[in-house]
Amino acid sequence: MASSRIEKMGNRKGLLGVIDRLRFHEASRQGFGLILLWVCAYFTVPAGEQRIIIGFVIAAIGQLWRIYAAGVIYKNKKLASTGAYSLVRHPLYLGNFLILGGFTLACANWFVVAVVAFFFLFYYPAAIRYEDHKLEGIFGDEWHAWSSNIPAMFPTGLKWKANQDAEWDMRQSMIRNGELVYTLFEIGAAVLLWYRAAL
Repeated sequence: MASSRIEKMGNRKGLLGVIDRLRFHEASRQGFGLILLWVCAYFTVPAGEQRIIIGFVIAAIGQLWRIYAAGVIYKNKKLASTGAYSLVRHPLYLGNFLILGGFTLACANWFVVAVVAFFFLFYYPAAIRYEDHKLEGIFGDEWHAWSSNIPAMFPTGLKWKANQDAEWDMRQSMIRNGELVYTLFEIGAAVLLWYRAAL
């Protein structure tokens, strides 16, 4: 999968090619993102409960957002353009940002903050570029009409367009798109962070 992504986005040689292969490798991005939750948990700085609770609330909002967005997409079959997709083109990435941002706030370790910031800057511009390129190729004019006023990852307005013909599907979100596993993984990391912060 990563090799086909690289071929579509330009196959550079040498060190730049190695960097491209890393940036376009989806499993690495997802794996490192999950590992970073546990890095936040393990390297948390002991501090007051308020900061941790605020961080957990932000992370929970991010995961609830992911659960919702993952339940209304039919990958590569139908262009999602309502609900979460009426605010941003990549709501799952926004959810990831809120989750990791919340854990980073709860952690309050500046070294971890730098690592998480590098992770987002390294992986997400490439992921957005690839997904946009892929969807443009699949949906053409429909994608152009929808994406022209929709930001990639961070909403610039709140022009919510209700789901018209794409009802939220719990099985699709939690099982087929894996949100149940992600949720359990995040709860485990949150428990570890809370424990480590109390030491």
